[in-house]
Amino acid sequence: MTSGTLLASVFACFVAQIGLSIPAVINGYINKDLGTTSTQLTWVSDAFLVPVTLFELTFGVVGDLFGRKRLLATGAALVVVGGLIAFVTPSGGVGILLTGQVIAGLGAAAIFPTSVAMIAAGTHTVRDRAHSISIWAAALTAGGFMSPVIGGVLARIHHSGSPEASWRYAFLAMAILAALSVAITVAVAQNSLAPEGRSLDWPGQITIAVALFALLYAVIQGAEDGWGSLTVIGGFVVAVVFLVLFVLVERRVDKPLLQLDLFSNRMFTISAVVTVLGMFAYLGTAYDTSIRLSAIQEYTPLKTSIGFVLLNIMGVILFPVSSRMLQRFNPGWVLAGGMGLIGIGDLVLAAIPATNLSIAAVAVPLLVVGAGFKTAVTAITVVAVNSVPTQKAGMASGATSMLRDFGLTLGPAIIGAIALTNAANAIQAKVASSPTLGKAVEQFNASPVPPPVKGAVNSGPLGANAIPNPPNPLKDTAFHALSHAYSIGYLVCGIAALVAAAIAAVMIGGRQHEHAFVSAPEPELVVD
Repeated sequence: MTSGTLLASVFACFVAQIGLSIPAVINGYINKDLGTTSTQLTWVSDAFLVPVTLFELTFGVVGDLFGRKRLLATGAALVVVGGLIAFVTPSGGVGILLTGQVIAGLGAAAIFPTSVAMIAAGTHTVRDRAHSISIWAAALTAGGFMSPVIGGVLARIHHSGSPEASWRYAFLAMAILAALSVAITVAVAQNSLAPEGRSLDWPGQITIAVALFALLYAVIQGAEDGWGSLTVIGGFVVAVVFLVLFVLVERRVDKPLLQLDLFSNRMFTISAVVTVLGMFAYLGTAYDTSIRLSAIQEYTPLKTSIGFVLLNIMGVILFPVSSRMLQRFNPGWVLAGGMGLIGIGDLVLAAIPATNLSIAAVAVPLLVVGAGFKTAVTAITVVAVNSVPTQKAGMASGATSMLRDFGLTLGPAIIGAIALTNAANAIQAKVASSPTLGKAVEQFNASPVPPPVKGAVNSGPLGANAIPNPPNPLKDTAFHALSHAYSIGYLVCGIAALVAAAIAAVMIGGRQHEHAFVSAPEPELVVD
């Protein structure tokens, strides 16, 4: 393949990964500056992830039909627009920030599958393709590694005299890098497409998008609106109805978005379950760590970035090792080992309360989780693709990517819902059981404290923790409630990862893998 196409593909996925990781170190500043509710802070991360999950498969088809170079440049342009919208978010403009995140997430949904397809189209030997994909994977690792550092460094810039407002510069940096990606793609990338046998499955796309969004909405909003509220119950009902409709649609169309007969293959179904559980555990851990360091312990973004360097650095260290492990050992055992490491790291993190303010206290378990993730994510696609006949390898790989991203999206949603519900209940119980605290809260609400301060304290556990005492009588109570609640979040992630490890070891590790990890060839048209 041309070096220009490889450069364009690799740099685009690097930018998309930076966009995915940007909120990790600046959640605390966003919370303080915009006065977000606890649930809105969860949406800041998931507003980017949801479009990736919903539209990744469809954008893969769009690139095949209409040209991948154009789609790669368009995806990067959407990241530019989303980053600029986030950068100009006004005070109190949470909706503006979420809009920018959605648009940037749409751009990433176009970039991820298109960048891989461009590499596949431009390589003609197994060795060249493996080498190029390895570089692509290294770019993903680099994006996850560098994004927290970029966000932490830029957040030191004081905007309008307020340190908390400087989080916007991280999104400006993302937009600038994405603009450079557009320029590189337009200037040096080679176009390719594969329209033969491809078509857009709009009924399938619409039904699965509605189903997954309704599910995520209900899970995230449950912590704020109440699990018995009409909106939350309605969200779950809509999710079930449209998921059933999706299955019915996919069974009737000639060229489905997702070939459901893949799930009739027992091994593929098992690998799918392991994928969702493992990715949920990993990004749930990352989100939990983000909230713990930035919003509970109130580390600066630069200090918070240390935690994410620890979480990602093992991906760099283990990069040359992971492929050798898959060559020497059954990929099911490699997958089980990676998931087991994630689970062990999470259980240790769950035992360390946020009252221990030292970053050194969580350093080793974060390194263990990072090592587990790198080991597991390398094996996931191999296990899934090896479980089906070679002619279905391409669809299996695409389905695995969607399941992986779905698991990643569930992480912040479910962990946020569990932790915030637990913390809110703990704060209410403490106020109800302590006459002194209850009276202090009544006096605070009756005092002439500025409305924004009262609103922040009453917006949920994270808001109550963000305002110092005085004037906030709930500061100490909220801190300890959040410490316990997000420890439960780590525990949930650890259990999910250990369940995934057990399934992989018992159901996959002892099996012979008969199918070679080679995608079925597609008719490609490369255009100069």
